[in-house]
Amino acid sequence: MDMAKIRLCVEHPLGEGQTVPLERDQAHYLFGVMRLTEGAAVALFNGRDGEWQAEVTSAGKRGGVLTCRSQSKPQGAPPDLWLLFAPIKKARTDFIVEKAAEMGAARICPVQTDFTNAERIRRDRLQAHAVEAAEQCGGTYVAEVDDLARLDRLLSDWPEDRQLMFCDEAFAEASYGTPDGAPRKLSDAPKGPWAVLIGPEGGFSPAERKRLHNHPNAWPVQLGPRILRADTAAVAALALWQATLGDWG
Repeated sequence: MDMAKIRLCVEHPLGEGQTVPLERDQAHYLFGVMRLTEGAAVALFNGRDGEWQAEVTSAGKRGGVLTCRSQSKPQGAPPDLWLLFAPIKKARTDFIVEKAAEMGAARICPVQTDFTNAERIRRDRLQAHAVEAAEQCGGTYVAEVDDLARLDRLLSDWPEDRQLMFCDEAFAEASYGTPDGAPRKLSDAPKGPWAVLIGPEGGFSPAERKRLHNHPNAWPVQLGPRILRADTAAVAALALWQATLGDWG
């Protein structure tokens, strides 16, 4: 059987000889959109059992069955990294979730800040974007997307062992206020559990910025000399963290 070019995230257990029934939407995608037929190869993963090469053993308009033949990747684990970000416009929020999943975030946490414009999100829709990103990027896990939570409450219950990298736009642009501290170098930071925090389009409020700078686990950083859009900042911050402390090395 040829190696599969199509990857699919499923809920069922995976193992040699294991059959996996398809939901209607999955069957439509494989057989209606991608035009697969019986005998075709599909790569499967579920976030627990690694990636498996499977064969289409039954194909129909409303369903079908895949049968696992051999494991092609062992189960991998992402770095213990969270992305906290303030939701923005729908398409750009989708972009942040997709790129965070591709870049190895284990957990994606939308947060309500003082200047956040969005008051609600569709967690199920964002989780679906995380699944699609995992299917495309070759990972064997799917980032978990949380419900929207208030930033101040998260900080009040912050885990003692998790470091917090936050990107303070005041380091790059004086109109955002006077920084309450100086940037810290990630090269001096410890490895282990981390979170990256990206602020809203209007930046952090003075009270939030002061609290973050005073947080015992905080690592304020500067993302270059220019103000970045929130979606660009998320990608830049994740890339900086991964290159310094993550699994890119």
